[in-house]
Amino acid sequence: MRNPNDDSGKSFIVPQPVRSDGTGGPDFGPRDILRDIENPDMLVPPVTDAGLLPNLKMSFSDTHMQLNHGGWSREITVRELPVATTLAGVNMSLTPGGIRELHWHQQAEWAYMILGRARITSVDQNGRNFIADVGPGDLWYFPPGIPHSIQGLAEGCEFLLVFDDGSFSDLNTLSISDWLAHTPKEVLSANFGVPVNAFDAIPQEQLYIFQDGIPGSIESQEIQSPYGSVPQSFSHRLLAQPPMKTPGGSVRIVDSTNFPISKTVAAALVEIEPGAMRELHWHPNNDEWQYYLTGQGRMTVFAGNGAARTFDYRAGDVGYVPFAYGHYIQNTGTKTLWFLEIFKSDRFVDVSLNQWMALTPRDLVRDNLNVGPELLNALRKEKWPVVKYPGFSYYPK
Repeated sequence: MRNPNDDSGKSFIVPQPVRSDGTGGPDFGPRDILRDIENPDMLVPPVTDAGLLPNLKMSFSDTHMQLNHGGWSREITVRELPVATTLAGVNMSLTPGGIRELHWHQQAEWAYMILGRARITSVDQNGRNFIADVGPGDLWYFPPGIPHSIQGLAEGCEFLLVFDDGSFSDLNTLSISDWLAHTPKEVLSANFGVPVNAFDAIPQEQLYIFQDGIPGSIESQEIQSPYGSVPQSFSHRLLAQPPMKTPGGSVRIVDSTNFPISKTVAAALVEIEPGAMRELHWHPNNDEWQYYLTGQGRMTVFAGNGAARTFDYRAGDVGYVPFAYGHYIQNTGTKTLWFLEIFKSDRFVDVSLNQWMALTPRDLVRDNLNVGPELLNALRKEKWPVVKYPGFSYYPK
């Protein structure tokens, strides 16, 4: 069927809200057809979906883009995704030399470098300083109230920032330029012991992101503190961790056990190959905030009392799963799906449905589900976060 809103001369099949058994009916009214194509499981929900669940998906592509000389940012908070109360996310890019100015937050900042490289700096409450260069797959974490900065290196950079408060906005942080602009120059003079005219050229408002030159080597910028360096590194090389490999993919878990400074954010980097899935599971400690890095996937969330809802995700989307809700994620594309699972917690924990059943008396499982030896003998006592079996594939309906 020709798309009536398309004047490009090309045609494609217009999806309709009709199941293969005839349930539903065609929609010939005004529609965002491209959006329906991207969200097939919202247009035609699986027959197992039921009841009402809040929206658990938001795309960074649908958010406001804050443009500055030196880079850009966009964010997803409770304003954009009301269910996401535990964490907020910021997608930011810095040009070569672009600087996210000296600033601090009332919230902890956790970050994942998507591409490029940046230099991060910080000083803790005891006067111990930190400077490091971070690249793709690296993390950093700054505790609440700890001042820091980020600067793009020669190739520039793009990264994800996650804050441990869903109401947080990166445009409402505590910045050095903003503070000095709102402090009388006589006070600044007395504080720093220099003449008032030393502050004649300070910014008159918050810089937020600004353009500067590409910094020199990290050695050339090093400053020795009389109190030494921070005792726990603010950065972590996630991709240097050996992954937990299973048939169909891999998982790298990072929390306070292997990144000690990260006291309020835990995460997992998940790889799902085509035809594989993140197994049926739930998290007994907090809500899950997701960021999709590559590929496309399909998540069904089970909320109890007969309620379940399915969402489709692509690179750049954010997903959310409320505390203890059961869920699974399938790779629905032809390329590997990579995404982050992030939690407001010091530890990453999950409960595997398969493992729970395997470690429960067989008769109890058999009688609860009315199943036989074929399933009972296949249950695994070891946890496989990602699963893939011969002959398994994704079927949209």
